[in-house]
Amino acid sequence: MLVSKLDLDRRFLIVTYTDANIENIRQKIIQKFGHIPRNVQVSTYFSFLYGFCYRPFLAMEKRSQGVTFKIPPQRPAFKLHDDRRYMTPKRWLYSNRLADFIDRSGVLPLVRRRLEKYYDAFFVDEIQDFGGHDFNFLLEAAKADVEICFVGDFYQHTYDTSRDGQKNSTLHDDYARYKGRFVAAGLRVDTDSLKVSRRCSVTVCQFISNQLGVSIVAHEDRETAVRFESDPEAVLALYSDPSVVKLFYQEHYKYGCFSENWGASKGADHYDDVCVVLSAPNVKAFHAETLSQLKPGPRNKLYVACSRARGSLTFIPESLLKQFKQK
Repeated sequence: MLVSKLDLDRRFLIVTYTDANIENIRQKIIQKFGHIPRNVQVSTYFSFLYGFCYRPFLAMEKRSQGVTFKIPPQRPAFKLHDDRRYMTPKRWLYSNRLADFIDRSGVLPLVRRRLEKYYDAFFVDEIQDFGGHDFNFLLEAAKADVEICFVGDFYQHTYDTSRDGQKNSTLHDDYARYKGRFVAAGLRVDTDSLKVSRRCSVTVCQFISNQLGVSIVAHEDRETAVRFESDPEAVLALYSDPSVVKLFYQEHYKYGCFSENWGASKGADHYDDVCVVLSAPNVKAFHAETLSQLKPGPRNKLYVACSRARGSLTFIPESLLKQFKQK
C-alpha cells in the first residue's frame, strides 16, 4: 500500500520496525521503479529516531555515545527530568526511553519542522508494533505539515518497539480503544483497504477468517490447499524440502532446516508453500477449531505465519520433528 503511493516528484520517508520489512519494502520499490529513487528514503525506526530526531538537536549538548537496547535498571529511580534516567553512566541512550527523552527535552516542534523541511510525506509501516513512548512520539510527529500515512494490522501485533513500565501497557488490549487513539490524534482510520490480501489464496484467507477470527479476503480468485499432515513419511518429506519454509512458534534454529519463527516471519513476502509447526496443545485446538481462542500473543503470531503463504498451507505436529531438535 505504501509503495503504491510513491512517485518521483515528492520526497518520501518510510519508517518501519523490522529488518525483514526494510528489505521487503526496498524490493517492492525496485519492482516499481527499477531502482531506489533518490527522493525515497527507507529507514528503521531507531535509525530515524536517533539519527533524524535526536542527533541534530541533542547529541552535542547531552554528549551521548549512541543507543543501547539494554533495559534500564529499576534502581536508582531517577526523576523524569534527570538525564541519568535516559542513559547509562557511560552516556549510552536507552532505546525504550529515547522518544520520551526527545519529548521532555522540548525539541518535538523542531523535529516536526525538520520533517517538513526534508520531506513531503512521512510513512510508517508496521504501526501495530510501536508501543511505549514510541507510539506517543509518532502521534506527535504526525502533527507535521506533511502527508502522513501509518499502515499496520492490529492482529499482527507480536512485538513492541519498547516497553517502559506501564506506559501504553494496555495499548493493544482492545481494538476499538486502539483505533480511538488515532482518531483522537486527528488521523482518519481506514479499516477496509488492507482487508484484501494480494499474497494469500481464497482458501488460506477463508481459513484465517474462519479459524483465527481475523477478517481477510483474497485479491485473486485463486485456491490452494490447506491441510493437516500427520503421516510421518509425508512430514519427513516436508521437513527435508528446501523450498518449503517451516515456521515454528520458537527456537526454529534448533531444527536444522529451512525455517523461521512465527512472529519473526512478519514482513517476509518471498515464501510460496508454507508449513506451520504446531505444539501438542495447538494440534488439539486445530482439530477442535478453537485456534481463535488462543491468547492474543500466540494467536497473532500464528496469524502472521499463516498469512505468509502464497501457495499451500500445511500444518504438522511438532512431535514428529522432535528427533531433529538439537539440545
